[in-house]
Amino acid sequence: MDLKKILPINGPPVEEVSKYIEKYKNDLIVIKYGGNVFIDRNIFDNFILDISILNKLGLSIIIVHGGGPRIKKELEKSNIESKFIRGLRVTDEKIINIVENVLIDFNDDIVKSLKKIGSKAISIHTKKNNIIEVVPESKELGFVGIPSNVNNNILIDIIKENKIPIISPLGLQNNQTYNINGDTAAGAIAKSLKSRRLLLMTNVEGVLDKDKKLIEEISSFEILEMIKNETITGGMIPKINTCLDAINNGVNAVGIIDARPKHSILFELFSDKGSGTLIRK
Repeated sequence: MDLKKILPINGPPVEEVSKYIEKYKNDLIVIKYGGNVFIDRNIFDNFILDISILNKLGLSIIIVHGGGPRIKKELEKSNIESKFIRGLRVTDEKIINIVENVLIDFNDDIVKSLKKIGSKAISIHTKKNNIIEVVPESKELGFVGIPSNVNNNILIDIIKENKIPIISPLGLQNNQTYNINGDTAAGAIAKSLKSRRLLLMTNVEGVLDKDKKLIEEISSFEILEMIKNETITGGMIPKINTCLDAINNGVNAVGIIDARPKHSILFELFSDKGSGTLIRK
């Protein structure tokens, strides 16, 4: 394999890449891209390029995408106001239909964009190849689900053909569609597959200490202390809980990575310095 032909000029050094390809070649990597990151089409295109590069290098990757901002835009068009409880959108019958359509459209966009640059991807959502069964999160949230079962076989079959599964955070119970928090969906898939890595691509640098400096690597014990002493607050807490749940259930390590800088995902997987924060047990 001629790495120079596949890798971008401004990516990690070829020597380091060859070392890490060896490290990951028999492993599964689950990558979740937050919807907030995707508002900017340049970041979207960079993501598509990086995912295609990982695929061409022979890595087994599974993508879970978000879609919050797109959903918000569609709901506003229909004059529907979003209510949130514990950070989750209250989802009635009308809203779940909009959410499902937006996420499936977005899923198609990712699959087509990958195809354009020579990587085959397969859509996975409630209308096609559904892999997630859910239980309702709570009555007050309506059609918001927690994954209760993941069909690994569909994913494994797609990966064996060197294709990329692209998964919308949606699931079914008795043929009814439920919306799932994107991080929760990615965590459930990573746990079910016992993946080597779960990477949460977001629009923050990673986990920051009291002085707002990036922490490159941290243990689950240290991160719980940071929640206790309120260094970590707000929206980062559910993200961290997903990470901890994954590493306590068979996932080797979880990265919280800033998706905005170019090729941050390649630097995370293929360079000595990594990017973002790596959380280990």
